[in-house]
Order: sequence, then structure tokens, then C-alpha cells
Amino acid sequence: MPWQETSVLEERVRFVVEALQKKESMTSLCGRYGISRKTGYKWVKRGRSEGGLSGLREESRRPKRSPNQMAPRVEDAVLALRVKRGWGARKLQALLRQEGIEVSRSAVSRALRRRGAIREEEVHRPALQRFERSEPNELLQMDFKGELRLGDGGACYPLSVLDDHSRYGLGLVALKSQEGAGVGLSLTVCFERYGVPWQMLVDHGTPWWSSTNGHGLTQLGVFLIKQGIFLLYSGVRHPQTQGKVERFHRTLLAWLRFHGMPTTLMGFQRAFSEFLIEYNEIRPHEALGLVPPIQRYRPSAKAYQPNPPEWEYPEGAEVKKLSGAGNLYLGKSYFVCHALANERVRVEHFEDRVLISYRHMLIREINRTTGRSQTILKPYGPTGHGL
Repeated sequence: MPWQETSVLEERVRFVVEALQKKESMTSLCGRYGISRKTGYKWVKRGRSEGGLSGLREESRRPKRSPNQMAPRVEDAVLALRVKRGWGARKLQALLRQEGIEVSRSAVSRALRRRGAIREEEVHRPALQRFERSEPNELLQMDFKGELRLGDGGACYPLSVLDDHSRYGLGLVALKSQEGAGVGLSLTVCFERYGVPWQMLVDHGTPWWSSTNGHGLTQLGVFLIKQGIFLLYSGVRHPQTQGKVERFHRTLLAWLRFHGMPTTLMGFQRAFSEFLIEYNEIRPHEALGLVPPIQRYRPSAKAYQPNPPEWEYPEGAEVKKLSGAGNLYLGKSYFVCHALANERVRVEHFEDRVLISYRHMLIREINRTTGRSQTILKPYGPTGHGL
């Protein structure tokens, strides 16, 4: 049972819980999970640390120190030339070389980024390498395109749903707010037409992330989980995690400026529908070898369920119902999640801690010694590595 690409954290957590329950030898357990004993002991040590099970997620590969970081005086020179010439990193590198300063083009680019001296169009140039899922409906990216003003002083909030593999736009809806009810209705229409994806990637914005409930999971998130969807949250301050939907929005904005910006909510929706037809079926997409997204997309075989059945937890699992406040009672009350009020969860004990799962997703870890209750859901890595 090797590590699964779609849920690295899930596999590691399950491994550590089983290891700490000590129901089989470490050698046997590592063999079953397809890892070495050294790796197994490393995950157990990390899972026992103060950070708990959430510390098992993918760590950043960025070095803790940067011994080759550009000297301040050189960075000042880069910025001065940028202000004077307005050139990009390649030309600035050549100019610096003429002045006897040898520095790589990538270092010049990083210096410009650190100093906030790169224009928006330069920040969003196409990357040389893009991460994408291998099949349609493996991952959908969902996000709002900010706020577009209406003629009456109100606002339109475009909600976009994009397939990661094909770049096919499954939905582009003109909403009058970012409230969960409108988003849920829009997604229901989308799922009824195209089926349900395996995973969905969202950011830390309303209405799919809550900073007030101690967890992040919202009612909309619960709605998606009940459809069997795995939720992924993009890294904080890492919009590149959702690079495809960000690029989709820039294409949309350019199209609106060319064809004329609507002034009413209904006008925006008509424009969005026209844009989607052109974007999906006509416009050649550079990342797809100059074919339109429709040539790479097909609907999901997984149908939308208006009334999802009760979840069947594994036979013999300890299952408890949360209180109306989203708390779990284990001799005393522990907070789990407001959005899961009155829902059934799975409870797994290991050492002095408890692992809480809701349906197919890990939710929370409780330390019964310290009383600490912490989330396991963490931001999705900006490089595309698991949870």
C-alpha cells in the first residue's frame, strides 16, 4: 500500500495511528505501507511532536538559509536600473555585467519580486512547467474573480469552476454576493450537468474557508464532502496554487474589456455564457497544444446525489455524534467543528490522543492530556504536492 499521490497526509496519519496503537510490528506495518523502517520511525517521531498529526503534511523544500542571496548593495543596483530603464531581468542582467556585476537572471528576477518592482503582466507570464492532473474531473479549481461594479453601484462576483486537466470551464456565474447559499446552488447546477469531481481546490476566502470556527470547514465544505469530494485548500498567500483559474480570470477580464463591460447582473451573466462558449469550444489554448478545452474534457461518471446516503464507517469503528455546537464528549467536551454540528464522526484512540474523521476526510486531532484540539486540514502545497 504505497503512499497515495492524492492524499499523502491521509496515508501518513493512518500509518502513525496504527504504529502508535501497536497492533502489529513496525516491520510488518512498514511493509504493508510500502515504506522503509527508517521512514516509518521518522513519521512516528514527527506525529508525536508538539505539532501533532498536522506536522505530517509535506514540508517546504525551500532552504532555511540562503547563503547565495544577493548582497543588499547589488539588489539596490538592480532596483535603480529597473527604475531608470524599466527593463526585465534578462536585460538588467546584461547591463549589470557591463558594470562588472555578475549575477544570474533568476537572481535578478527574485530581487525585483522582493522589492515589489515587477508589473502584474510580468508576474503572470506562463510558467515553463505546469502541474496538471492526468484526467478530467480529478481536480476542479474554484474561485471568485474579485468584484466587478454594476451601473447602480452594486457589485457582481463572478464564480468560476475550472477543470485542472483540460482547463474546461464548467461554470462561470454572476453572483450578487459571495455567500454560501448562492455558491451551493451554482455548484448543484454544475454537478447535475457535469457530474462530481474527485477533488476540489479552493483558497482561504469566503465561503469555503472560515477563520472563526477554529477549523476552516464551512457548511459549503460539508456539502462538498457529502458528495464524496476531497477538499484541498491553497497555500496562504500562494495564488499560484490556483494558477489555472487565475489565468482563466485574466482571459475573462481581457475579453470583457474588448467586448464591453456590462452594467447589470443579468448583462454579466449573458456575457459570461457567451465567453464560456468561445473559451471552451473555439479559442485555441496554448497550454493544450492550441486546441480548445472541449477536446480534452469529458463529464464525470460520478453522478450528483441530491440526498447523499448515510456514511458507512468501517465495521467496528467507534462512531459518535457531535453536539449542536460541534463538540465531542469524551468524559468532557472537546471542540471539533461548528459546521459539523449533530454530524456522526469516527473516533480513533492512540496513546493520549484522538483522531477525528468525518466521512472520508480527516478533521481533527485532540490531545486528552493537554486538552488541545487542533485541525488536521492544512493548505495545499503551492507546488502541487498533496494536502
